[in-house]
Amino acid sequence: MRIWNERLPEIPLTLVPVAAAEAFGVLRDGGASGADAGFVRLPVDGPDLSAIPLYTETTVVVVPKDHLVAAVDEVTLDDLTDEIVLDPLDSALTWETQPGQPAKERPATTADAVELVAAGVGLLLVPQSLARLHHRRDLTYRPVPDAPESRVALSWPQSETTDLVEHLIGIVRGRTVNSTRGRPLPAQTAPSTQGAQGKDKRPDKAADGRRKPARGGSGSGARSAGKGGSTSGARRGKPRRRS
Repeated sequence: MRIWNERLPEIPLTLVPVAAAEAFGVLRDGGASGADAGFVRLPVDGPDLSAIPLYTETTVVVVPKDHLVAAVDEVTLDDLTDEIVLDPLDSALTWETQPGQPAKERPATTADAVELVAAGVGLLLVPQSLARLHHRRDLTYRPVPDAPESRVALSWPQSETTDLVEHLIGIVRGRTVNSTRGRPLPAQTAPSTQGAQGKDKRPDKAADGRRKPARGGSGSGARSAGKGGSTSGARRGKPRRRS
């Protein structure tokens, strides 16, 4: 958000939180009711959406603070064999074999599952960001290195790969404003962009045919007092006083 506002100050960027299960539908809606791009969990659910993988999240187990798991730095899936492990319907993890003991019912959402953990009903395996999102003072979490991981990506409709989406991709991937891989910034931001680059070439001669003075070391196209030397045609030394 900060970098976007610096590079494209006249084009607002609005963040819209959505449930994980609704993310792909929001991208497909587009327009005023949807989103141009979004952070999603892989895999995407159709060939009409493009995606760039960004990072992989650590999986953690959410437990009450007084649980035995809270006494160790990390746990394995085998350590959870005798525990009831909740599996919400909107789970961000994909399992070949569900760990632990199954609960009688699956919670509708991750938020509901966290409430059940707090009530002492079972434990919950989630990507670390979700454990932080649903943080409670009476709960904690520990890494589970051998659990499946969740991959986060930036996704957008293939048919809507606009210049602005390209700029968002560049910002998310850490490209600088001078990167040649992105598309030119919109015209309304040209002055600030030019100032950031400071590398525009100037013609050797002015409009009246006179040769322009050599550039100073700043490369900004502007001279500051005392750094640019004398201007073209000026005499050296102190002028003589005429009587």
